[in-house]
Amino acid sequence: MKKTIHTDSNRNYRETVTTAGSEVAFQVVVEQTDLFIVAEKDLSREALDAVHEVRGILKGHMVLNPQFGPSLIPVDVPEGTHDVIRAMAAAAGKCDVGPMAAVAGAVAGFVADALLPYSPNVIVENGGDIFMYSTRPRKVALLSDPGTGAKIGLSIGAEDSPVAVCSSSGTIGHSLSLGSGDLVTVISKDPCLADAAATALANLLDSPADVPKVIEKARSLHSQGLDGVFVQYDSKIGAWGNVELVTL
Repeated sequence: MKKTIHTDSNRNYRETVTTAGSEVAFQVVVEQTDLFIVAEKDLSREALDAVHEVRGILKGHMVLNPQFGPSLIPVDVPEGTHDVIRAMAAAAGKCDVGPMAAVAGAVAGFVADALLPYSPNVIVENGGDIFMYSTRPRKVALLSDPGTGAKIGLSIGAEDSPVAVCSSSGTIGHSLSLGSGDLVTVISKDPCLADAAATALANLLDSPADVPKVIEKARSLHSQGLDGVFVQYDSKIGAWGNVELVTL
Protein backbone atom coordinates (compact mmCIF):
# COMPACT_ATOMS: atom_id res chain seq x y z
CA MET A 1 0.00 0.00 0.00
CA LYS A 2 1.33 3.40 -0.98
CA LYS A 3 2.31 5.54 1.99
CA THR A 4 0.81 8.99 2.50
CA ILE A 5 3.29 11.85 2.11
CA HIS A 6 2.67 14.82 4.41
CA THR A 7 4.09 18.11 3.11
CA ASP A 8 1.92 20.62 5.00
CA SER A 9 4.20 23.53 5.97
CA ASN A 10 1.87 24.95 8.66
CA ARG A 11 3.63 23.05 11.48
CA ASN A 12 0.40 22.64 13.45
CA TYR A 13 2.22 20.37 15.90
CA ARG A 14 3.54 23.52 17.56
CA GLU A 15 0.04 24.26 18.82
CA THR A 16 0.30 21.28 21.18
CA VAL A 17 3.41 22.56 22.98
CA THR A 18 2.91 23.19 26.70
CA THR A 19 5.30 25.55 28.47
CA ALA A 20 6.34 25.16 32.11
CA GLY A 21 5.99 27.77 34.83
CA SER A 22 6.52 31.31 33.56
CA GLU A 23 8.09 30.22 30.27
CA VAL A 24 6.94 31.83 27.03
CA ALA A 25 6.91 30.53 23.48
CA PHE A 26 7.66 32.62 20.41
CA GLN A 27 8.48 32.21 16.74
CA VAL A 28 11.34 33.67 14.72
CA VAL A 29 11.32 33.46 10.91
CA VAL A 30 14.07 34.58 8.52
CA GLU A 31 13.65 33.40 4.93
CA GLN A 32 13.67 29.57 5.06
CA THR A 33 14.57 29.48 8.77
CA ASP A 34 11.47 29.05 10.95
CA LEU A 35 12.19 28.57 14.65
CA PHE A 36 9.82 27.88 17.53
CA ILE A 37 11.47 28.82 20.81
CA VAL A 38 10.59 28.37 24.48
CA ALA A 39 12.44 30.45 27.07
CA GLU A 40 11.84 32.18 30.38
CA LYS A 41 11.12 35.47 28.61
CA ASP A 42 10.53 36.72 25.10
CA LEU A 43 13.95 36.77 23.48
CA SER A 44 12.74 37.38 19.94
CA ARG A 45 15.24 40.16 19.24
CA GLU A 46 18.20 38.18 20.54
CA ALA A 47 17.05 35.10 18.60
CA LEU A 48 16.60 37.12 15.43
CA ASP A 49 20.13 38.48 15.74
CA ALA A 50 21.50 34.96 16.20
CA VAL A 51 19.59 33.64 13.18
CA HIS A 52 20.93 36.43 10.97
CA GLU A 53 24.45 35.73 12.24
CA VAL A 54 24.38 31.97 11.62
CA ARG A 55 22.71 32.37 8.23
CA GLY A 56 25.43 34.84 7.28
CA ILE A 57 28.09 32.32 8.30
CA LEU A 58 26.47 29.61 6.19
CA LYS A 59 25.89 31.80 3.13
CA GLY A 60 29.42 33.18 3.27
CA HIS A 61 30.96 29.73 3.41
CA MET A 62 28.85 28.44 0.52
CA VAL A 63 30.15 31.27 -1.64
CA LEU A 64 33.71 30.19 -0.88
CA ASN A 65 32.95 26.45 -1.01
CA PRO A 66 30.10 25.96 -3.54
CA GLN A 67 29.99 22.18 -3.04
CA PHE A 68 29.11 22.55 0.63
CA GLY A 69 25.42 23.22 -0.04
CA PRO A 70 24.34 20.67 -2.69
CA SER A 71 26.66 17.78 -1.83
CA LEU A 72 25.09 14.53 -0.62
CA ILE A 73 28.45 13.23 0.58
CA PRO A 74 30.90 14.66 3.14
CA VAL A 75 32.85 17.77 2.12
CA ASP A 76 36.21 18.80 3.51
CA VAL A 77 36.52 22.30 4.93
CA PRO A 78 39.78 24.20 5.45
CA GLU A 79 41.43 24.96 8.77
CA GLY A 80 40.23 28.20 10.28
CA THR A 81 36.65 27.77 9.05
CA HIS A 82 33.95 28.89 11.50
CA ASP A 83 33.09 26.40 14.24
CA VAL A 84 29.53 25.97 12.90
CA ILE A 85 30.80 24.92 9.49
CA ARG A 86 33.43 22.63 10.99
CA ALA A 87 30.83 20.96 13.23
CA MET A 88 28.51 20.35 10.28
CA ALA A 89 31.32 18.93 8.18
CA ALA A 90 32.52 16.70 11.01
CA ALA A 91 29.02 15.32 11.64
CA ALA A 92 28.53 14.69 7.92
CA GLY A 93 31.81 12.79 7.79
CA LYS A 94 30.82 10.55 10.71
CA CYS A 95 27.45 9.74 9.11
CA ASP A 96 28.50 9.68 5.42
CA VAL A 97 26.00 12.33 4.31
CA GLY A 98 26.24 15.85 2.92
CA PRO A 99 26.99 18.65 5.40
CA MET A 100 23.60 20.32 4.92
CA ALA A 101 22.04 17.24 6.51
CA ALA A 102 23.21 18.85 9.76
CA VAL A 103 22.03 22.41 9.08
CA ALA A 104 18.78 22.40 11.07
CA GLY A 105 20.53 21.02 14.14
CA ALA A 106 23.41 23.45 13.68
CA VAL A 107 21.07 26.45 13.57
CA ALA A 108 19.05 25.23 16.57
CA GLY A 109 22.23 24.72 18.59
CA PHE A 110 23.72 28.08 17.59
CA VAL A 111 20.57 30.00 18.56
CA ALA A 112 20.15 28.11 21.84
CA ASP A 113 23.75 28.89 22.79
CA ALA A 114 23.14 32.57 22.01
CA LEU A 115 20.04 32.67 24.24
CA LEU A 116 21.44 30.70 27.18
CA PRO A 117 22.98 33.77 28.91
CA TYR A 118 19.47 35.26 29.12
CA SER A 119 17.54 32.10 30.11
CA PRO A 120 18.75 28.88 31.78
CA ASN A 121 15.83 27.11 30.12
CA VAL A 122 15.78 27.47 26.35
CA ILE A 123 14.35 25.10 23.75
CA VAL A 124 14.82 25.76 20.03
CA GLU A 125 12.80 23.70 17.53
CA ASN A 126 13.75 23.96 13.89
CA GLY A 127 11.43 21.94 11.66
CA GLY A 128 11.26 19.00 14.04
CA ASP A 129 14.90 19.22 15.14
CA ILE A 130 15.36 20.35 18.74
CA PHE A 131 18.24 21.53 20.88
CA MET A 132 17.58 22.41 24.49
CA TYR A 133 19.03 23.52 27.76
CA SER A 134 16.66 22.56 30.55
CA THR A 135 16.70 22.56 34.34
CA ARG A 136 13.52 20.45 34.47
CA PRO A 137 12.27 17.21 32.87
CA ARG A 138 10.68 17.50 29.42
CA LYS A 139 8.57 15.36 27.10
CA VAL A 140 9.25 15.45 23.36
CA ALA A 141 6.43 14.16 21.16
CA LEU A 142 7.24 11.64 18.43
CA LEU A 143 5.08 12.57 15.44
CA SER A 144 5.09 9.71 12.96
CA ASP A 145 1.69 10.56 11.43
CA PRO A 146 0.45 14.18 11.36
CA GLY A 147 -3.02 12.88 10.53
CA THR A 148 -3.47 11.14 13.89
CA GLY A 149 -1.14 13.21 16.05
CA ALA A 150 1.56 12.06 18.45
CA LYS A 151 0.67 9.16 20.73
CA ILE A 152 4.06 8.56 22.35
CA GLY A 153 7.03 10.69 23.22
CA LEU A 154 10.48 10.76 24.76
CA SER A 155 11.08 11.58 28.40
CA ILE A 156 14.14 13.83 28.70
CA GLY A 157 15.58 14.30 32.18
CA ALA A 158 17.14 17.52 33.42
CA GLU A 159 20.38 15.56 33.86
CA ASP A 160 20.45 14.91 30.10
CA SER A 161 20.73 18.63 29.32
CA PRO A 162 22.01 20.00 27.03
CA VAL A 163 20.59 17.61 24.46
CA ALA A 164 19.54 17.46 20.83
CA VAL A 165 16.53 15.48 19.62
CA CYS A 166 16.50 15.41 15.82
CA SER A 167 14.16 13.57 13.45
CA SER A 168 13.98 12.56 9.82
CA SER A 169 11.13 11.01 7.87
CA GLY A 170 10.48 9.65 4.42
CA THR A 171 6.81 10.63 4.67
CA ILE A 172 6.74 13.99 6.49
CA GLY A 173 8.07 17.34 5.28
CA HIS A 174 10.02 18.60 2.29
CA SER A 175 13.54 17.60 3.38
CA LEU A 176 15.29 15.02 1.23
CA SER A 177 15.16 11.46 2.54
CA LEU A 178 16.18 8.43 0.51
CA GLY A 179 14.06 6.12 2.68
CA SER A 180 10.31 5.70 3.10
CA GLY A 181 10.02 5.17 6.85
CA ASP A 182 7.68 7.08 9.11
CA LEU A 183 10.22 8.36 11.62
CA VAL A 184 13.78 8.14 12.85
CA THR A 185 14.60 10.23 15.92
CA VAL A 186 18.13 10.55 17.28
CA ILE A 187 19.32 11.75 20.70
CA SER A 188 22.79 13.25 21.11
CA LYS A 189 24.60 16.03 22.94
CA ASP A 190 25.79 17.25 19.53
CA PRO A 191 22.99 18.88 17.49
CA CYS A 192 24.90 18.53 14.22
CA LEU A 193 25.53 14.84 14.79
CA ALA A 194 21.91 14.23 15.83
CA ASP A 195 20.62 15.89 12.67
CA ALA A 196 23.08 14.21 10.30
CA ALA A 197 22.57 10.81 11.93
CA ALA A 198 18.78 11.10 11.70
CA THR A 199 19.12 11.70 7.95
CA ALA A 200 21.62 8.87 7.46
CA LEU A 201 19.54 6.36 9.43
CA ALA A 202 16.27 7.36 7.76
CA ASN A 203 17.95 6.79 4.39
CA LEU A 204 18.30 3.10 5.36
CA LEU A 205 14.62 2.66 6.23
CA ASP A 206 12.74 1.31 3.21
CA SER A 207 10.54 -1.33 4.86
CA PRO A 208 9.62 -2.64 8.33
CA ALA A 209 12.31 -5.27 7.86
CA ASP A 210 14.95 -2.52 7.92
CA VAL A 211 14.24 -1.46 11.52
CA PRO A 212 16.91 -3.81 13.00
CA LYS A 213 19.43 -2.60 10.40
CA VAL A 214 18.79 1.00 11.43
CA ILE A 215 19.20 0.12 15.11
CA GLU A 216 22.49 -1.66 14.40
CA LYS A 217 23.80 1.33 12.43
CA ALA A 218 22.82 3.63 15.29
CA ARG A 219 24.76 1.41 17.72
CA SER A 220 27.83 1.77 15.52
CA LEU A 221 27.60 5.56 15.89
CA HIS A 222 27.53 5.46 19.69
CA SER A 223 31.29 6.02 19.88
CA GLN A 224 30.81 9.14 17.73
CA GLY A 225 28.32 10.64 20.20
CA LEU A 226 24.94 9.12 19.32
CA ASP A 227 23.14 8.36 22.60
CA GLY A 228 19.81 6.89 21.48
CA VAL A 229 17.45 6.28 18.58
CA PHE A 230 13.75 5.63 17.95
CA VAL A 231 12.63 4.09 14.64
CA GLN A 232 9.17 3.53 13.20
CA TYR A 233 7.94 2.03 9.93
CA ASP A 234 4.16 1.44 9.93
CA SER A 235 3.39 -0.56 13.09
CA LYS A 236 6.95 -1.77 13.63
CA ILE A 237 9.04 0.27 16.04
CA GLY A 238 12.47 -0.07 17.55
CA ALA A 239 14.56 1.83 20.08
CA TRP A 240 18.08 1.67 21.41
CA GLY A 241 20.21 3.57 23.88
CA ASN A 242 19.21 6.35 26.25
CA VAL A 243 15.55 6.28 25.21
CA GLU A 244 12.62 6.40 27.65
CA LEU A 245 9.26 6.23 25.88
CA VAL A 246 6.12 7.68 27.45
CA THR A 247 2.48 7.83 26.38
CA LEU A 248 1.02 11.26 25.62
